[in-house]
Amino acid sequence: MTYERVLAPLDSALPGLEALYLDFHRHPELAYAETRTAAELARRLTEDGFEVHTGIGRTGVAGVLRNGEGPTVLLRADMDALPVEERTGLPYASTARGVDAEGREVPVMHACGHDMHVTWLSGAASLLSAAREHWSGTLVAVFQPGEEAGAGALRMLGDGLFDLVGAPDFVFGQHLAPAPAGWVLTRPGVLMAASDSLRVTLHGRGGHGSRPETTVDPAVLAASVVLKLQTIVSRETAATEPAVVTVGSMHVGTTDNVIADDAVLEVNTRAFDEAGLLRLRAAIGRIAQGEAATAGAPEPAEVELLRSYPVTDNDAALNGELAEAFLAHFGPEATLPAPLVTGSEDFGEFGRAAGAPSVFWLVGGHDPEEVITAMTEGRFERDIPSNHSPRFAPVLHPTLRAGVETLVIAALSRMAHPGVR
Repeated sequence: MTYERVLAPLDSALPGLEALYLDFHRHPELAYAETRTAAELARRLTEDGFEVHTGIGRTGVAGVLRNGEGPTVLLRADMDALPVEERTGLPYASTARGVDAEGREVPVMHACGHDMHVTWLSGAASLLSAAREHWSGTLVAVFQPGEEAGAGALRMLGDGLFDLVGAPDFVFGQHLAPAPAGWVLTRPGVLMAASDSLRVTLHGRGGHGSRPETTVDPAVLAASVVLKLQTIVSRETAATEPAVVTVGSMHVGTTDNVIADDAVLEVNTRAFDEAGLLRLRAAIGRIAQGEAATAGAPEPAEVELLRSYPVTDNDAALNGELAEAFLAHFGPEATLPAPLVTGSEDFGEFGRAAGAPSVFWLVGGHDPEEVITAMTEGRFERDIPSNHSPRFAPVLHPTLRAGVETLVIAALSRMAHPGVR
C-alpha cells in the first residue's frame, strides 16, 4: 500500500517541521499549562483549513476537516511536558521553569517526546489538508493536555469533545520510543499497562528525637511499609503475571531531632489487566493498614487514588490492517512487533468513549547504530535513555519523517480513495 502522492510534499515541509519541533522542545509546558503550545497548534490548524476548537479540557485543541462522505478518523497527540531538568547537552535544551500542581517552581522538559508527538500530528494534518482530492471523510486532529497528569483525555471528553467534533469511527495515536529512529512497532491486543498512582498517608505521634518511647515514629512505620510493599510482586503475584509496584516518593519530618506526626508515600503500580491493578491497589491498602496497626498508630492509614490509566488495548483486526500498510511502506527491516510496555497512556479513553476501534503504536527515535550496538552488547538499559530520563531526546532525522508518515498512512488506510492505495 503506497501513499506517495499525499506524502510527496513532506520533503519540502521537513525544515519547517524541524523548526517547529525545536521551538516546542525549547518551550515545554506542564500539564494544563500548555497555553503557548496550544495557541501555535491552533494557529497552524486554522491555516490548514480546519475548524478549530480550543480550551477543551482547559487547554486542549481539536481541529475538524470535513471532506465529504466517509468515516471520521481521530488522530491524537499529547502536549504536556514533565517537571524534569534537562541534561541532554543539546544546543536547544530546555531551560524553562514552571509551577507544578502543588505550587512549587520546577524545571520543565519534554522528557517523554510529546514535543515530537505534536509536531508529527501538525505535519500530518497539513499534508492531509493539502491532499483532500485523495481522500474523503472527516479528519479530527486532537492535541490533548495533561497526559502526564492522567486525566487529560477524560477532561476533554467530559468537556464535550465529541459534541464539538463528532464521535470518531476510528482512533489512532503513537508514541516516541527508545528504539532505532525510523522503526515502527505495532502489537495487536494489549500494548501498554494499566497504572495507578496512590498517596499513602501514615499517621504517627510526633515528639523529641531524644525520647522515641513517647512517640509512634512514622519514619520507621514508612520504612516497614516500603519494604513490605515489595512482597506484593515477589510473593503475592504469579511469576507469569507481570506487575510493578514502585514507591517513588517518601516524605517524613523536617529536621533530625524531631519525630514527625505523619509520613506520606507516593506509590505507582502497573498491571496488564484491570483486575490485576485492583489486586495491587487492595494489597497496598491492606499492608498499609496492617503495618499501622502493628506500630500502634493513633489513626488508620489513608490510601488515596491520585490518578489511574487504563490498559492500552489495540483492536486486533484494525492493528493487523495497519501493520500491513506500515510494512508495505517502511519495509520489513523497519516494521517490527512491539513488546509489552509497562508504561501507561490515557489514549485508550477516546476509543472507549466512542465505542470505536483504536490502535496505538510506537515510533523509534534514537540513533540506530547506538541502539543496536547497545542491544548487541547487553548495555541497552544502561546506555539508552528511556522516556522520562533527563537525557531523553530523539535524533531529528528520520524520526520527524517517520512519525508524520505513520499518521498519514493510518488516516488514509480508512479514508483514501482507491487510487491512492
